Amino acid sequence: MEGTCPLFDIRNLSKVFPGGNTALDGVNLEITEGECLFIAGSNGSGKTILMRILAGLLDASGGELLFRGKPLAQALTGAGNFRQELGIVFQEAPFVGETVEEDVSFGPSNLALGKEEVRERTEEALARTGLLEKRSFAPRRLSGGEKRRLALAGVLAMNCRIIIMDEPFANLDWPGVVQVLRCVAALKAEGKTLIILTHELEKALALGDRLVILDRGKIRDGGKPEEVLDRLPPGCGVRDPRRSCRGVEDCSWLD
Repeated sequence: MEGTCPLFDIRNLSKVFPGGNTALDGVNLEITEGECLFIAGSNGSGKTILMRILAGLLDASGGELLFRGKPLAQALTGAGNFRQELGIVFQEAPFVGETVEEDVSFGPSNLALGKEEVRERTEEALARTGLLEKRSFAPRRLSGGEKRRLALAGVLAMNCRIIIMDEPFANLDWPGVVQVLRCVAALKAEGKTLIILTHELEKALALGDRLVILDRGKIRDGGKPEEVLDRLPPGCGVRDPRRSCRGVEDCSWLD
């Protein structure tokens, strides 16, 4: 809506690690509430570092990061519910429960919800990610793809309004990718803000409202997916998925 501040407003953001390694270099980006944003880049492009800064898990070295028009630090330390609003699906998620069911229920159990609501949220999240039959398994017994879906189930059970997914399709077989994509499509239909960091655009880009190319810590381009792909910067580490699809609308592993 015109005149409404973006959900995230990233201004000249930088991250330099000890020793001079620059992970992010002058990143400028606005993220709108309710959009499905794809951020593509090769390994080492800065995607995960940007994600951690957006989530308040890592401090930037310079620049500004605003959340709904105010410095993110205020959202992290104030009376708001930023930690409850934002969920992250990590590539390698730490698991906190002895069983799959306990792991998924951990988040909502800490939201002062009643036992019945926690149970319902856990049940729904397990069903949406295809893990109901594995509810009594120890997380360590799951396959790599199942662990990825378990991380997503934990975020779903929290009912977060903003979800960041870091390489959500890595190491998933076809059924696993389809299961995750169905969740993404449903979350988009519900109006959630989705930030998907991936280099596997051929699996999901059809669901994207916008595509941003991150390369060696800099944003090289951003806009409507079709337009960005038409002018894809050479050497940016991103492959045009339309080589195997008729167009962006076909870049999906969903049926």
